[in-house]
Amino acid sequence: MEKFVISVDQGTTSTRAIIFNEAGSALASGQLEHKQIMSQAGWVEHDAMEIWDNARAVVGQALGSLNITRHSIAAVGITNQRETTVIWNKHTGIPVYNALVWQDTRTQPIVDRLAQDGGINRFREKTGLPLATFFSGTKIVWILENVPGAKEAALAGDLLFGTMDTWLLWNFTGGVEGGVHKTDVTNASRTMLMDLRTLAWDEQVAAEFGIPTQILPEICSSSEVYGIVSESSLLRDVPISGILGDQHAATFGQAAFNKGESKNTYGTGNFLIFNTGEDIVLSKNGLLTTVAYKLGDAKPVYALEGSIAVTGSLIQWLRDNLNFFDNAPEVEDMAKTVKDNGGAYFVPAFSGLFAPYWRPDARGALVGLTRFVNKGHIARAALEAVAFQTLEVLDALNADSGVALTELKVDGGMIQNNTLMQFQADILNVPVISPVVTETTALGAAYAAGLAVGFWEDLDQLRSRWNEGKRWIPNMDDAERQRQIKQWKKAVTKTLDWVD
Repeated sequence: MEKFVISVDQGTTSTRAIIFNEAGSALASGQLEHKQIMSQAGWVEHDAMEIWDNARAVVGQALGSLNITRHSIAAVGITNQRETTVIWNKHTGIPVYNALVWQDTRTQPIVDRLAQDGGINRFREKTGLPLATFFSGTKIVWILENVPGAKEAALAGDLLFGTMDTWLLWNFTGGVEGGVHKTDVTNASRTMLMDLRTLAWDEQVAAEFGIPTQILPEICSSSEVYGIVSESSLLRDVPISGILGDQHAATFGQAAFNKGESKNTYGTGNFLIFNTGEDIVLSKNGLLTTVAYKLGDAKPVYALEGSIAVTGSLIQWLRDNLNFFDNAPEVEDMAKTVKDNGGAYFVPAFSGLFAPYWRPDARGALVGLTRFVNKGHIARAALEAVAFQTLEVLDALNADSGVALTELKVDGGMIQNNTLMQFQADILNVPVISPVVTETTALGAAYAAGLAVGFWEDLDQLRSRWNEGKRWIPNMDDAERQRQIKQWKKAVTKTLDWVD
């Protein structure tokens, strides 16, 4: 019987299950969106129970689409939106509050409080991260401080914390009936609570946050058998053996295993990861230091990351809040009705500015408007904003690494947009390359899971699976490129100091 690996890809807007064969080809999938709960400015929540229900359902969709059962599945991989935080009662399996999403900015007062003694880089030497609302640590604090009885229940040992990988793993392996409470090093590295060198929870940092360590999951590698799926799923008795945060999974799926290799994912936000091998590199230019992956007992591999909060979600905002179009892909048709941006620049600092600025006081701005500007210009400016933000992250990476990037590997939903990808190549002045298999996030989790159970042999075998799909070559006059970059940087200055 032919065997396969299934990935559960729990993303910011939807949950998917994708089945891969030994060649690394995606054969079948299932997908369900979940609600975005935004009750006030800066608050973004998900219903963790809805996500668990969807995870089970999309597994069924994928298996049914391929007309196979669990007996054909060799392993399960999980990849997830990172930093999104859920705390639940281990006796009932019910979350004490909605999951706080990585985009949520309500914890800024907690960030400010923790930064009073040592500034935003207070914990950076240990964790690789600046104090910011982005990461899980302050989200845990908010729930414990604002949900009645949560702090007391946590101290009593009744609550568990997890990012979405941990939440799904616990439920898939039995939940209240012996569910496994674990995470992997990539997700743990995004909490602000893990020491990058020891790969263990740092009790001193946790104490400064006021977080009881007993609620934290066990930290494991990215590729090992964490547990066996219970009777709660169609995948019962199948091992769960790969976990990677979504951006780390995409890096793995792009076969960027070696020091100096990188990828950029275009999704709800954009995330550039640059492999630094076994070296921990602390950025001087606004990038994050993170764990790229760890395979079983092997040494961890580290990375620099440039995180951009709003890229694909800007297109969703044009669709849902301003009703510019009915479907997100239509943004390209609208942008192509004009030959340029008409002088308009859109800086989508909806959650403040992430890398390389780390300015929570910033807010979105659409500047350079005249009566000439129409919907087409605004649509084009929104797409160009994605590329400009990526340029700034790459400039920071070049400064940190001392090595200029010669090409950019890309993945994610937005790479289907040719107008965006061509502009990205133009503004970077380097080729932009996508792989044949563009579902690199799910593929990376599948690879990690398959390696752990011998479905694939080694990294060389996985590297041989990568094939170039499409290439965009830069075609912009240098003077025009420099003019546009200057205008963009001027536009960014208009977003700063907006929140007092």
